[in-house]
Amino acid sequence: MSTSQKVVVVTGASQGIGAELVKAFRKLDYRVVATARSVGSSDDPNVLTVAGDIADPATVQRVIAAAVERFGRVDTLVNNAGIFIAKPFTQYSAEDYAAAIGVNVSGFFHITQRAIAEMEKHASGHVVTITTSLVDHAIDGVPSVLASLTKGGLNAATKSLAIEYAKRGIRANAVSPGIIKSPMHAEQTHAALGALHPMGHMGEMSDIVNAVLYLDAAPFVTGEILHVDGGQSAGH
Repeated sequence: MSTSQKVVVVTGASQGIGAELVKAFRKLDYRVVATARSVGSSDDPNVLTVAGDIADPATVQRVIAAAVERFGRVDTLVNNAGIFIAKPFTQYSAEDYAAAIGVNVSGFFHITQRAIAEMEKHASGHVVTITTSLVDHAIDGVPSVLASLTKGGLNAATKSLAIEYAKRGIRANAVSPGIIKSPMHAEQTHAALGALHPMGHMGEMSDIVNAVLYLDAAPFVTGEILHVDGGQSAGH
């Protein structure tokens, strides 16, 4: 199979923003490797699905190996998989902590490491990571210490990766969303969640998809934390 088309790996790809990213990249004629805990097979020969827990290094190995075997390369990695557990700080359990660290941090670390190793073979590539604006602007009534601990680390890691690989043709950026309309949030909560943003409404999944696509098509942008949050990070 020809390896001239670009190849993107999308984590957390079974629903919501991840599923929309798969569709958007296919419209741009990328070949897509889509991974999530439970992701069905695809009839599209240019979409390869790999089921598994991103927190497990064995899953990561299978994902990147499958991408190279099927499509021959990895050009873009979108670290979209993530979990958000909203509890008062003292009520987080050891299981909550392990789950957040496993998906948000370990998953990012292992798949980004393997993806960049493939990108280095072509001296080009791009890593985009989805974080959260709660890192920059905590909200009273939305307990988010585990999100800030894990996703804040990803913002910092994004800048470090950008500098380490700037002269090697590999870029690293992040998209930092506000609260987005997705299957995570029941419709009856939308009004209250929208009011948490200075613009007065929630974001759409297309807002995040468009931000990712912009960054992927912006060769002079690296180390950027792009806030797509209705003004949350600017103030309240």
